[in-house]
Amino acid sequence: MELKNKKVLVTGGSAGIGKALIRELLAQGVKDFAVIGRSQDKLDALKDEFKEADFILVAGDVSKLADIKRLVETVGEHWGHIDLLINNAGVVSADPLQDMTDEDIINQININLTGLILLTKKALPLLLKSEAAGLMNISSGLGYIAKPFYSVYAATKAGVRHFSEAMRRELIFENIHVMTVYPTATDTDMMTSAKVNEMDSPELVARKSIEGLLNKEINVILGGEEKIKNIATNFNRPLEIDKSVKENYDAYKERTEEHRAM
Repeated sequence: MELKNKKVLVTGGSAGIGKALIRELLAQGVKDFAVIGRSQDKLDALKDEFKEADFILVAGDVSKLADIKRLVETVGEHWGHIDLLINNAGVVSADPLQDMTDEDIINQININLTGLILLTKKALPLLLKSEAAGLMNISSGLGYIAKPFYSVYAATKAGVRHFSEAMRRELIFENIHVMTVYPTATDTDMMTSAKVNEMDSPELVARKSIEGLLNKEINVILGGEEKIKNIATNFNRPLEIDKSVKENYDAYKERTEEHRAM
């Protein structure tokens, strides 16, 4: 896939992995970006940081249908089509299910999954107008291997995984390459409150994601061979993962007890 001069829509593009993806795409010759985010100040800062880019900046929340419609209408009026949609926006709240607030449950589902699906639906007519389009959905390693205290977050990210797979097959005769990215713990604002020592950089995630897109991969899984091995174990022998969790349960609980980025 040739990326030079493509028109790219990114959700959650004002920080973390989203912003790193913008930087990586700029290096590939992309100039036109549409970005939606909840903070107008962070959106405006993109213009100062990436002076060579042309931005359509929309302050909005992907959990709100009205904001999704406004975003797609704005992009359609300016560009007429979209070459690459990156569904990156996400939130997390880690807690035992019985302790998690109802609001955090609802918002994780609405932002991480429902909004992603609705935006994809609304953007599809513009993607279909591209000669060679891409749909990149950012899931999580927890979308493959669920861990305690991330029940809702893991459910949303597994939903993203299956949504991508279904859309890849639904669009099999179309001009849209569908792929999914599965980051491990990544050093972004989203992870500030988690007690994790070793994390990938957002730049690494972005580089691997774009490499995967250029190579038309359908899955980009961060975490190396160990992650691939664990995914296979979880699929074929899930009780082995259960045993490992049981042995490390207290560590999981301590690591996640303050992890919230909503």
